Amino acid sequence: MKVIICGAGQVGWQIARHLSGERNDVTLIDNNPDLIRRATDTLDVQGITGNASFPDILQAAGARDADMVIAATFSDEVNMVVCQVAHSVFEVPRKIARLRAQSYLTAIYSDLYRRDHLPIDVVISPEREVAEAALQRLSAPVAFDTEFFLDGKAQLLGITLDEDCPVLATPLRQLTDLFSTLQSVVVGIRRHGVLFAPDPGDQLFADDQIYLVCDTKDTTRTLEVFGKQNRKQERVIIVGGGNVGLSVASALEKRENRVRVKVIERNRERAEQAADALERTIVLNGDGLDAELLQEANIEKADAVLTVTDDDKTNLLAAVRAKSEGCPVAIALVNDPTLVPLLEPLNIDAYINPRATTVSSILRHIRHGRVRDVYSIGDAEAEVIEAQVLSTSPLAGQLVREIGFPEGVRVAALLKKGELLRVSGGTRIEEGDVIVMFALSEDVAEVERLLQVSIDYF
Repeated sequence: MKVIICGAGQVGWQIARHLSGERNDVTLIDNNPDLIRRATDTLDVQGITGNASFPDILQAAGARDADMVIAATFSDEVNMVVCQVAHSVFEVPRKIARLRAQSYLTAIYSDLYRRDHLPIDVVISPEREVAEAALQRLSAPVAFDTEFFLDGKAQLLGITLDEDCPVLATPLRQLTDLFSTLQSVVVGIRRHGVLFAPDPGDQLFADDQIYLVCDTKDTTRTLEVFGKQNRKQERVIIVGGGNVGLSVASALEKRENRVRVKVIERNRERAEQAADALERTIVLNGDGLDAELLQEANIEKADAVLTVTDDDKTNLLAAVRAKSEGCPVAIALVNDPTLVPLLEPLNIDAYINPRATTVSSILRHIRHGRVRDVYSIGDAEAEVIEAQVLSTSPLAGQLVREIGFPEGVRVAALLKKGELLRVSGGTRIEEGDVIVMFALSEDVAEVERLLQVSIDYF
């Protein structure tokens, strides 16, 4: 498939990395020649320096026979014009745009993106994606990463094992015997910074970061098995009253199980706007690093703090200050991946990576065939893929133990006739089943082959 990606920043680069690694014809466009040079030096892509919304630049990128344009520049307006030019001049079949400004995303203006108006097939809102990710983190605050699959029936959890974890030094195959009714499987382990797919004989050690997939009904019990206590979130403090903080507070207000929320916002005008938009949330105008203000907000009685300002360092420091004042759980928004290794020594429980959430969201919309969901793990180290098994798939009719899965692939969950099954070597995969698989990035192409689908447009 031929794809043009406009914008060679973090999101554009990661999407190019995914698609070029799976043998697609990818061209990157960006105004910054250094970003283009970096991409062409490290990825199997073509690069063009210039304004992505200019017709001659799109033509030079091969728009006349492109299958898809992904507009992910830093300007909403440029992204919109890219899609219009791609449609009107080059008749590109599928157009995806990243839009940040809330005014462009208001539901009453959704007709704007019809093909006869401003032809954008998929609109991606990073702030909405981040707000959703924040809500998911709050659902399992002891996990540093989490995502739902199979319409909410299965949950991916990333957790760090402590010294007091009761199942350390236990081979994974023994866990299956010890907890025979628990629908949970460890699919990935990051040890000393290296992520791998474990074998049944592998053991777990303190400080391992593990990824597991479990039945959502078993989440609490699964966490307990691995030494984690999932506390109910009844009081949450949000540092940062911008679009992300506002979206999270608004969603928490609407929950049936009432959550008491307080928002701390440094900018007075933004704090007043948040107070007007929210109904039951207390909004405090002040600095989230101010210990006295945190005490005024009763930080020691809060179940969790969520730091989502537009500055990574402020988020990290506010999370550390909140923990020092007695808050048991701190979750921080971190854009810069080089800061992530600081989370553990700073005792920050979990983080939200806007780049990973946006990349995952875009990947969901460019998978073809029966792939229903894709979630990117870490720094594009692996993917969790949910797909329906087709009759043409080599998986159909086979027992799990008979399938030649690559070394970096693990079956995480299987939905058969609406029922979530515990997967074993003797489980037979049949046409119509929905399968969830963990795959290291270098093995994603082979997963595509096993599913008999390819990266393509719908």
